[in-house]
Amino acid sequence: MNAPFVPHTDAEIGEMLGFLGLSSLDELFSVIPEAIRLAGGLDLPDHWSEADLRDRLEELAAANMPVGRHLVCFAGAGAYDHEIPAVVRSLASRSEFVTAYTPYQPEVAQGVLQALFEYQTMIARLTGLEIANASLYDGAAALVEGVNMAVAAAGHSTVLCSDGVNPRWRRQLQTFSKGPGLEIVHVPLADGVTDWGSGAAAAAGRVGAVVVATPNFLGCLEDISAARRTADRLGARLVVVFDPVAAGVLKTPGSLGADIVVGEGQALGTPLSFGGPYLGLFACRLADVRRLPGRLVGETLDVEGRPAYVSTLRTREQDIRRERATSNVCSNQTLMAVTAAIQLGWLGTTGLVEVATRSARAARYCRESLLALDGVESAADAPVLREFALRTPLQADTVIDRMLEEGFLAGTVVEEGFIGTHYAGSLLVATTERRTRTEIDSFVAAFDKAVR
Repeated sequence: MNAPFVPHTDAEIGEMLGFLGLSSLDELFSVIPEAIRLAGGLDLPDHWSEADLRDRLEELAAANMPVGRHLVCFAGAGAYDHEIPAVVRSLASRSEFVTAYTPYQPEVAQGVLQALFEYQTMIARLTGLEIANASLYDGAAALVEGVNMAVAAAGHSTVLCSDGVNPRWRRQLQTFSKGPGLEIVHVPLADGVTDWGSGAAAAAGRVGAVVVATPNFLGCLEDISAARRTADRLGARLVVVFDPVAAGVLKTPGSLGADIVVGEGQALGTPLSFGGPYLGLFACRLADVRRLPGRLVGETLDVEGRPAYVSTLRTREQDIRRERATSNVCSNQTLMAVTAAIQLGWLGTTGLVEVATRSARAARYCRESLLALDGVESAADAPVLREFALRTPLQADTVIDRMLEEGFLAGTVVEEGFIGTHYAGSLLVATTERRTRTEIDSFVAAFDKAVR
């Protein structure tokens, strides 16, 4: 029988549309912007052999230009081309760390549970806080959960959020804020860092959360103590978005007054992978452990007195508590979290310091070399670590396209509306410990040609 697979009959679709009070599927999907809506269906042949289909997919895949094999990466904006030792990939794929979706039976999941416990311990040390969970879906999800926890603890629904937080994360926060009815007040930047004395910050009242990122989206290092003073003035919890690599050379956010610390863990052993999957880092103070989203692994003793690891303080589907819920997250990114634990264990304290230091030195050398070119200017003069924003003589997207032809992924455009009009159109450039002096010199030479 050659009938196509149709998940819904015309009658079923008609019944659904009638229930919704709509006249057509086009009307149902009208909320999707027309520019990204599929028009005319998929242009696919009726029948292809498996071999022909595989050849076509390989042809399409060959159009990709992956970092490492085709391009030298100087892009960042939340995802970075750090070194991943072979030992990390090898150990993360071992059977001890392969488990079902949820380790409901700890007696057969001790390997992955212990790895997650070690991961939590490392993240707690990096953040300077007492409790870390077993990860969340990504950095943006961690930010949303951190804000949810803060406003629930403080009892106020206004959120004061720095414009230095990754704009894509802020958009996700804005979307998720509609459910609990949060008001997001954005605090602008001044010369690359948050202006906590601005009108937006001064006028805010009954604030539950103050959110700041360091390094921020422009790569600039923020003054966490200024954010802490703002939170204290408003009676709010301080949520800090941190960079786990930067933690190798900076004081922990917890030691600077953060109540909740969130971040993106991609730099800890996860490849770029065209955008994911990644993992969200989340840590808080012990006083808020009962509000912790996601999973928490604890250490105990079995009946024979031996160390054992179990999920603790969390029951299955733990946060389906109706109006008392502060989160509906009941999962984590186990594989990426285990990978991060292996990467951190392999690096150790001195290794993480070396990664952060080499990245910072490469950024300084690259930034100074680019600023020496005619027409290239700094978009912000605040101190940076491994990423910085530039203004270029030509539009940033044009520079990126030209640099692709030279074998470089040159950076990320700061889009209009992302972070304030003053920085719109600038180019974010990032370096990591992988970037050698030879690569940077070649990049600068190609950049000089591309901006003319």
